[in-house]
Amino acid sequence: MSTVEETAGGEAQPWDEVTPDAARRLLLAAVEAFAERGYHATTTRDIASRAGMSPAALYIHYKTKEELLHRISRIGHEKALEILRTASRTGGGPTERLAEAVSSFVRWHAGGRTTARVVQYELDSLGPDARAEILGLRRKVDAEVRGIIEEGARSGEFDVIDVHATTLAVLSLCIDVARWFNVDGPRTPEEVGALYADLVLRMVGARGPGAAQR
Repeated sequence: MSTVEETAGGEAQPWDEVTPDAARRLLLAAVEAFAERGYHATTTRDIASRAGMSPAALYIHYKTKEELLHRISRIGHEKALEILRTASRTGGGPTERLAEAVSSFVRWHAGGRTTARVVQYELDSLGPDARAEILGLRRKVDAEVRGIIEEGARSGEFDVIDVHATTLAVLSLCIDVARWFNVDGPRTPEEVGALYADLVLRMVGARGPGAAQR
């Protein structure tokens, strides 16, 4: 399945924010090449060839290979942050909001696994400035999940000894789905999302509404 065809909870990932069309095609080609071969083993010629363009055409839209990775990483992290912010601002208590956050975050990593692998696992391939920007976005992602867990722990809805470590464990669990999820496997992204939401609620000892029926 190509990055154009991948879904996140049923939503296509067309990268519509990337224009013009040639720039978008190059970015999609880069995602597929980086996921398949790794950033360092991929050349600009590989990317241009996948996009059906000449190597010279790539430099019209992207000055370097790293600029492509930076843009992929930034857009991907901004999307992940948007997903978690939406979940954390839904109605209900910490249990319901944490379940929604985990379910939607997992669906995104499963449905858009090719993109997610590049976004999550090529951070160290970026230069210092670009890496610092992406780390800033990661801290915001962390804060969204940590905020829900902190609220649940304060209210007694969650039984959590270490909020920071629990947040890290929850995020790691969700992100790793991009590494192993197989579209031909026994579960859909939605089913994996529901399963992981249940696992995480058990992890935090959830006792609020929405926990009993899980």
